[in-house]
Amino acid sequence: MLTVEKIGGTSMSQFGDCLENIIKGGRAPENMYNRIFVVSAYNNVTNWLLEHKKTGEPGVYARFLNNDDYVVALDELYLKLLDINKGFEAIGLDLNEAQAFLSHRMKQAKTYLHSMRQVISSGYVERSNIYLAAREILASLGEAHSTWNSVNILNNCGINATFIDLCGFNDSESLTIDQRIHKAFKDIDFSRTLCIATGYTKGTEGIMRAFDRGYSEVTFCKIAVDVKADEAIIHKEYHLSSADPKLVGVENSIPVGNTNFIIADQLADIGMEAIHPKAAKPLELQGINIRIKNTFEPNHPGTLISRNYVSPEPKIEIVSGTDKVIAFEVHDPMMVGEVGYDLRIMQVLQRYNISYILKSTNANSITMLVWDNANTANMIEELASKFYQVTVKPVAIVCVMGTNIAYPGFLTAAAKSLSDNGINIECFGQSLRQVNMQFVIAREHYAQAVVALNRAMCIKR
Repeated sequence: MLTVEKIGGTSMSQFGDCLENIIKGGRAPENMYNRIFVVSAYNNVTNWLLEHKKTGEPGVYARFLNNDDYVVALDELYLKLLDINKGFEAIGLDLNEAQAFLSHRMKQAKTYLHSMRQVISSGYVERSNIYLAAREILASLGEAHSTWNSVNILNNCGINATFIDLCGFNDSESLTIDQRIHKAFKDIDFSRTLCIATGYTKGTEGIMRAFDRGYSEVTFCKIAVDVKADEAIIHKEYHLSSADPKLVGVENSIPVGNTNFIIADQLADIGMEAIHPKAAKPLELQGINIRIKNTFEPNHPGTLISRNYVSPEPKIEIVSGTDKVIAFEVHDPMMVGEVGYDLRIMQVLQRYNISYILKSTNANSITMLVWDNANTANMIEELASKFYQVTVKPVAIVCVMGTNIAYPGFLTAAAKSLSDNGINIECFGQSLRQVNMQFVIAREHYAQAVVALNRAMCIKR
């Protein structure tokens, strides 16, 4: 059985646990192989290189973009990465070899970025493409660092490991992402070596153009498809659970066990990605299941995401959501009966590249839920200038999901749970497929709503 397995940044930062729980996992030496690992940068490294994923705090990329001294920023980052290395010496990392690799890769990056800065200064090129290329170069540094370290540790522990560097730093080949991946793996005997691959892949199409920070999941999925993996496994610091353990407590957070790609898409739509939906589609189409496992509970089977799974019994599988959204309502007394009124709204959203999460309508009002960010603020300003009345409200959305919830009583129970906790439903959405009930509530009630719905719908007494 050949598996492709992804290890996220938080788990990578605790690589000693990964080594014991995931890679060794009590296996005999002869059972160690037939696995490919795709690894992320260590926790926070990509935030330092680009920008903080949640807060937006700028990293090295912002220095380059703003014509500031990015070289100093890279030097400061280099020292941070050396400090990270020291934490792995006890489990087998050769610090001198690790420093030599990192120093060389940093020097290469500085050379590339210096050349780009000169080209930009010439005024002969369109800057956005150069900036995107710089972003890709910086992003790749984090994955190259963690991947090389992992291979060095494994080899020093007596495990035959191969460094699969998909970053393309040492070649000028004009390869697509798929071509680079295929070339890297085509001659490898997986029964004799553990392949550790960078989560970043260089390609002519630019992996970050469509996926930005989701690029490691793209690499993971494309590798699984290319090698025809029997299963794709994602190792995280938590199980895919009935609700966020940080909100409801680990003791009240139940591993889902089984679900399907439709539910994975619902999670992605509210920013709680089990896996990036565009990245997962090739796996879904090829019939390759995804298993989500907890790094720190290696003996637990985790949650299997498959194409055709439907729970044999009606049940709620996941309660999730976000409080980082706003609802806007377009109201117009003349809307009633006007064909295509909402098309005019959608054209504004399209101009700002904004996708809505929920849409609810009545005779003369249309309500949509979108992410709360600067881009959205500009879109709202244009809507207000074009339509009769636009109302905006900061809100949260909490969702109750399952592969088999088209059953009388679930909606009643969910609404009653919110009501019993004094939480008003501002807006509601559910499609005919009936896999996701979406409740829009006041933002300050988000955590309370998740706890209440998880207790009422998922915890069996």
